[in-house]
Amino acid sequence: MTPRAIAPADLPALNALNDAHAAAVNALPPADFAALVGIAFRARMIEAADGAPAAFLIALSHETPPQGPNHAWFLARHPRFAYVDRVVVADAWQGRGLGRALYDDLAAEAREAGLPLLACEVNLDPPNPGSMAFHQKLGFAPAGEATDPRNGKRVRYLVKALG
Repeated sequence: MTPRAIAPADLPALNALNDAHAAAVNALPPADFAALVGIAFRARMIEAADGAPAAFLIALSHETPPQGPNHAWFLARHPRFAYVDRVVVADAWQGRGLGRALYDDLAAEAREAGLPLLACEVNLDPPNPGSMAFHQKLGFAPAGEATDPRNGKRVRYLVKALG
C-alpha cells in the first residue's frame, strides 16, 4: 500500500475518517478540512483495496501561515521544518505499517526540499499512549509541552532530525 496524493474526490471520506478520530486530531468542518489539504506541504493518503481510505497524513511547513497554536509554537522556534498537523489510520488498519509508510513518504519529501526537521505534537491529556509510543519508535524526541487554548488539550511537542 503506497501513499498517494489526496484528490478532491477523497475529501468527504477523509474528513469523515478525521472526525471519527477527533479526540486525537480535532474535528474539522468540511470546508476547513479541504482548505487545510489545499495549503499543505504534503497531503497523502493510503487507500484500501476497496477504495476506502485506510490512512492519511497532512503536513504543513515553516512557509505555511500559522494554523493554530501548535503549528505556531514550531514557527516561533524552528526556521525550517515539516510539521505533521494530523495523521489518522483507520481502526481496521492500525498496526500494519501505514503510519510508518506515511511518515517515510513525508521524510523523503522533506529531505528533498532541504528541510532538516520533522515536527508534531501528541496529546498528553487526554492521553494518546499509542501515538506517543509510535513516535518514539520513529525516533521523535520531546521538545516542549503546552495546553491548547482552543480545547484545553495538553500536548507534547516532538521533533526528529532528518539526516
